[in-house]
Amino acid sequence: MEFLEPAFMQRALIAAVLVGITAPAIGIYLVQRRQALMGDGIGHIAMTGVGLGFLLSTSPVWMATAVAIAGAVVMELIRWFGHTRGDIALAMLFYGGMAGGVLLINISDTGSNANLTSYLFGSLSTVSSSDVWAIGLLAAFVVLVTVGLRRQLFAVSQDEEFARVTGLPVRLLNLLIAVTAAVTVTVAMRVVGLLLVSALMVVPVAAAQQVSKSFRLTFVLSVVIGTAVTLAGTVTSYYQDVPPGATIVLLAIAAFVALTALAAPLARRRARGRTARTEACTLEVPAGRTAADDVHV
Repeated sequence: MEFLEPAFMQRALIAAVLVGITAPAIGIYLVQRRQALMGDGIGHIAMTGVGLGFLLSTSPVWMATAVAIAGAVVMELIRWFGHTRGDIALAMLFYGGMAGGVLLINISDTGSNANLTSYLFGSLSTVSSSDVWAIGLLAAFVVLVTVGLRRQLFAVSQDEEFARVTGLPVRLLNLLIAVTAAVTVTVAMRVVGLLLVSALMVVPVAAAQQVSKSFRLTFVLSVVIGTAVTLAGTVTSYYQDVPPGATIVLLAIAAFVALTALAAPLARRRARGRTARTEACTLEVPAGRTAADDVHV
């Protein structure tokens, strides 16, 4: 347990657990809504917040959170009212966010290319105590929303029209999903990095869907997978001196491949079980009789 001795590893492991829980927790709703790449776009926008944090000598995490939330709100407004030109507006928003972040970091007195790389791809040694507190508070918000409002968020993610007919505030819930995704991006950027955070939102959910047929089990299993790969990737990064974000994402993809390979025999076993139950429940009709002969008025 040598990896538990350094203080920076203790902070990194706490952050990794929080990231492993929160990313799949909101990712499952993005996957249901077919917005799997939304986290990637928000990550580009959050880069401007990181640059502002360095430029203004404030916390990059909190500044990135504020900018990412503003960007998520704009993305939702574009989705509602953008129509045919919406994709161009989103592209300019994403690319402008990344370019603005790179520029602001380089003109700030405290920023550098090393800082830029740590936020783009994650870095264990740069997770500070203040980062852990910020990540903890933001993660608590994500868990509160994704678990406390899971029925409403699931209904909106599955069928917006049906949710609207039932009286749910669809636009408000859509906005809440976008804001929660933005918060999750800033939670994960210190461990996974802004360029790879979207993968941790999507891949554990996709892996869980290979062996699970219910929303509740998929939710739980994706969080378990997310936590396992973030912890394993963080420890591997410590011993092998490899980037934590890339390691975590590759482990998540490996979990997806393994569960996909397991899904085929499980599906065949379930099919055989259904066939056996059907045959057991079928009543044998005696020769010379029909099923109608057994009906009594």
